[in-house]
Amino acid sequence: MTRAFVSADMASIALGADEVAAALTARGVTVIRTGSRGLFRLEPLVEIETADGRIGYGPVAPDEVGAVLGGTHPNRIGRIEEHPFFARQQRFTFARCGVIDPLSLDDYAAHGGWRGLDLARARQPQAVIDAVQESGLRGRGGAGFPTAIKWQTVRDTAAPEKFVVCNADEGDSGTFADRMLMEGDPFCLIEGMAIAAHAVGAGRGFIYIRSEYPFAIRTMEAAIALAAPRIAPFVLEVRVGAGAYVCGEETALLDSIEGKRGQVRAKPPLPAMEGLFGRPTVINNVLSLAAVPFIIAEGAAAYAAVGFARSRGTMPIQLAGNVRNGGLFECGFGITLGELVEEIGGGTESGRPVKAVQVGGPLGAYFPPRMFDLPFDYEAFAAAGGLIGHAGITVFDDSADMAHMARFAMEFCAHESCGKCTPCRIGSVRGVETIERIMAGGRAPDRIETIPQMRNAAPRPRSRAEEIALLRDLCDTMKFGSLCALGGFTPYPVLSALDHFPQDFGEQA
Repeated sequence: MTRAFVSADMASIALGADEVAAALTARGVTVIRTGSRGLFRLEPLVEIETADGRIGYGPVAPDEVGAVLGGTHPNRIGRIEEHPFFARQQRFTFARCGVIDPLSLDDYAAHGGWRGLDLARARQPQAVIDAVQESGLRGRGGAGFPTAIKWQTVRDTAAPEKFVVCNADEGDSGTFADRMLMEGDPFCLIEGMAIAAHAVGAGRGFIYIRSEYPFAIRTMEAAIALAAPRIAPFVLEVRVGAGAYVCGEETALLDSIEGKRGQVRAKPPLPAMEGLFGRPTVINNVLSLAAVPFIIAEGAAAYAAVGFARSRGTMPIQLAGNVRNGGLFECGFGITLGELVEEIGGGTESGRPVKAVQVGGPLGAYFPPRMFDLPFDYEAFAAAGGLIGHAGITVFDDSADMAHMARFAMEFCAHESCGKCTPCRIGSVRGVETIERIMAGGRAPDRIETIPQMRNAAPRPRSRAEEIALLRDLCDTMKFGSLCALGGFTPYPVLSALDHFPQDFGEQA
């Protein structure tokens, strides 16, 4: 009997994968639902099992399945691994995504699953932490903090109970790697969390998923139920967030799990010492935890051998926005921004010139094409005034207005701020007002300054240059005075837009 593989990933379903699967089933084909391979312009993608391997066709419409089964469909791709988009990748974390049935324990084991957990449990916990340290693994959701340091701190902190928490609150625009992995290879994340629990001595774990990911929530809950005997005595459960962006910050996330309003906690104490319910807690991103099974199974040296400078291993990079090849591309650090946008991404979907790319979500910096030689590396991006964050890249063509984009960053911060600290809560509101005045060419202040010598002075209109200087000063205050990264990172898109696209603010380039 013919077997076909069709994605059940949320993006694929939105593009018609369910209808294509139903049409194949109606023709007597056995359909295996998988995760997405990661190149969305090929979806719905159908792979037919043949003696020569799985042959892909995509995109496919429901009324075209006959041509697929007959081998005459015009969108024949051949072996997916040989497609240029996939042939250049180094898939460590996403090796099984799009290949296996996400909820088949047999499929997972047949493709190397559980090897890392078995090897980890055969070792002393400290040896596992040492392997993670040797691999060079750094946090894949923020500033790249070394993963092993968090684990070591939790292990060394005496407490009657410890926790492992996975931050799956993927709120950055243009990011979808967490969702793809949870929907396409959920046991990988579960295995990584079980390894972390063994390493630090934790008995319970929580996966905090944003409510906007119903398929991921459903898949993870089903996978946890299936894997429960395999990971025992470690106990794992899903907690669903209510959609607040600030709950992507680790301490606000902990408050949310505890049933409180998500607000940032002052540090110290660090969560590794006093985290969930006041207990030592490992908090890592999905991609950080999902990298661990490969590290333990294949060896720290194999992971560390890939990468660039202090950024070791691979990074699942997400290409979105006005780009032809939107999707997930996993490769070692060091590839240039230009290669990712122009070669892998294929340039803009509109066909117009690229004007800017934003890296790191809505609070990431904007980079112009003249900086496309920048290597994808934590330190290189930091030196250029940016951040990698969750590795989302959003592409804009030359029709984008960067002053409007800078205003959006401030408005976004104002909307999503938890309100606990003044620089974020008030600074973002004043930032919107200041950018609006810059866009209007500068105007008089709303009120006269209240210092004594100014009370009787006539208001003096501020020039555009003075408003821009005020905006830069405000950004400095937010960057260095905010309690967490929401307010602290908002200046990145604003200042980068000012620095690289002054003409959009009425200045000379």
